[in-house]
Amino acid sequence: MSSVVTGEAVVLELRPAGFAARGLSIIIDIIAQVILAALMLLLIGNVFGGVLDPALTTALLLATVVLLLVVVPVTVETLTRGKSLGRLVMGLRIVRDDGGAIRFRHAFIRAMLAILEIYMLGGSLAFLVSLFNERSKRLGDLLAGTYAMRERVVARPRAPAAMPSRLRSWSETADIGRLPDSLARRMSQFLAQAPRLTPQARQALSLDLAAEASHHVSPPPPGDTHPEEFLHAVIAARRDRDYGAMMRQRERTEATARRIHTLPFS
Repeated sequence: MSSVVTGEAVVLELRPAGFAARGLSIIIDIIAQVILAALMLLLIGNVFGGVLDPALTTALLLATVVLLLVVVPVTVETLTRGKSLGRLVMGLRIVRDDGGAIRFRHAFIRAMLAILEIYMLGGSLAFLVSLFNERSKRLGDLLAGTYAMRERVVARPRAPAAMPSRLRSWSETADIGRLPDSLARRMSQFLAQAPRLTPQARQALSLDLAAEASHHVSPPPPGDTHPEEFLHAVIAARRDRDYGAMMRQRERTEATARRIHTLPFS
């Protein structure tokens, strides 16, 4: 995961694409270019019927190469803001180092350097350069100030916090106020990541979060309550109460709608 700080001081968590994903996307793009080149050559042969002189043939071949290696990639990347056929398949996008969408200048630099490092050198230069930076940048990315970002990331659903059985009776009568958004987020993240923490860090974080959350809870839980059990109970109680309030509001809204759409109003 890579952190990018925007001009508004907002931290964006972006996942750079690995070399394997970028390599597969490039292979897909090259295959598409080869197919397009074959179709264009076939079309040119059918149109001119083999009556071209050597000079015109050379000019057409050069124009085809420039079209496929520069014009088409630059146009596609500029219009799609960093996409191509291969990146669309692999779920990637080229973005600027600050996380913004690329423009014509970035796409043009990348396309011109791709002729050297990908087509002329068979991708060897791109491979060597990508080994020495954390975002798997090739030479064109370094000069253009861009990198490949993963757009499709599988989000694993978090297991909901369960109410500890020994704190169920306490939670039913306790006054649990609204938790600050930052505190609730840190509590949820800690409970999800607690099994992967070291025992010392897990104990210290649970104590700090429990002490901060206790300011919004009255009365306090039983004295022998473990900090993590207390956090689970607070999160589960707030979730259940908020859900109950939303369901009651929904029932009132539906009842009001039924009265409005019955006689004499309808």
